Amino acid sequence: MVNTHEIFYDGEVKGVSPRSGSGSTAEVLLDRAKDGETLARDRLISDFMPFILRVASQATGRYLRPGTDEEISVALMAFDEAIDSYVQGRGSFVSFAQTVIRRRLVDHFRRRKVRREVLLSDLEEHDAEGHMANPTLDRVAQSTWQLQQEQDERRRELEEYSEVLRTYDITIKDLMDNCPKHRDARERAMAVAHYLASQPELVEHLRNRRELPLRQLKAVSWWSRKTMERHRRYIIAVSLILLHDWPHLRSYVQVTGPAET
Repeated sequence: MVNTHEIFYDGEVKGVSPRSGSGSTAEVLLDRAKDGETLARDRLISDFMPFILRVASQATGRYLRPGTDEEISVALMAFDEAIDSYVQGRGSFVSFAQTVIRRRLVDHFRRRKVRREVLLSDLEEHDAEGHMANPTLDRVAQSTWQLQQEQDERRRELEEYSEVLRTYDITIKDLMDNCPKHRDARERAMAVAHYLASQPELVEHLRNRRELPLRQLKAVSWWSRKTMERHRRYIIAVSLILLHDWPHLRSYVQVTGPAET
């Protein structure tokens, strides 16, 4: 299971406060999310979900129901915006995110107030049975429900992924710490992983021995054995995503350019 020990209270994260040392989980995730790592961004949003819901509920003055209340999707988009806008060293990220969420919700309330001034007759329709229907609100509810469903599916995939990684003695933190720093290196590592996942005999080696088939990979890659060993965890991690039915995770490990091997 994904680590769920981060408990939120009073706008801070117990055990993972953004004011803690540079090695804290929250800071590592934030740095990598700002660098464009989608997995880190999803993990950050997932870990901060209780905080996001609490701030949104406080701003609206009522309990918010996932899949029903539009304010949740507004708060999620605001938190995603806060990740990109936050500047290191300028106060707490939690406080900054809280401010962004509240501001975006205020903007949302203002827009909704304007919409409410439209005559109800312009929005109301009747269904086939003669019951009053509101297609505008129905679309909003459906959109919010779909967003929540997608978040749930991403969380489930990440939890399953974490369990599989553990069988290879790899944790999510190991993966983040050993992710190639440069984009071209990441793409080359992904190309190696894609090749591995396409070769049944290499997949068998990986699954049976819990290690990279370095000798076979070296024969088809211009990368040195030493370089592949340095990126071993990352190549294994990408290969495992390609070998499992995790559509959300898989969308993050596609090779965007020519697969140089």
